[in-house]
Amino acid sequence: MTIPMELQHASEDFERFLVDARDLSGLATRNQVYTMVQAVLQVFRRRLDVKEAINFANVLPPILRAIFVTDWDIDESRRPFENRRIMTAEVQALRADHNFAPDTAIRDVALALRWHIDEAAFNRTLTQMPKGASEFWCI
Repeated sequence: MTIPMELQHASEDFERFLVDARDLSGLATRNQVYTMVQAVLQVFRRRLDVKEAINFANVLPPILRAIFVTDWDIDESRRPFENRRIMTAEVQALRADHNFAPDTAIRDVALALRWHIDEAAFNRTLTQMPKGASEFWCI
């Protein structure tokens, strides 16, 4: 079997995603964008059970999939979906001294992500998630 194309080009695809997320958010560096993306994914992950999270990870591009599951404490208490302002504050709390995520961070990551995924598969997966999951990724 040949290596799947999504794996062969994972680094280049991830770089394109970072550029899009950077441009949407107005951040200046790849490091700033990475922290924002990592935080958005973690905030979403905290609201899912393991099965839901694995199903979600399966519709992400390979490097975003890896970021989504890295350093996951599956024993952490599951949090409810809350309003965007509260979840954005949670995004901004990751490495707070080095986090420049704007108030639009969740929307910015959601929009960039939708440009780099199979949107139909993504939306189908979100319909199987808890109430609030689809709204989290609204743009």
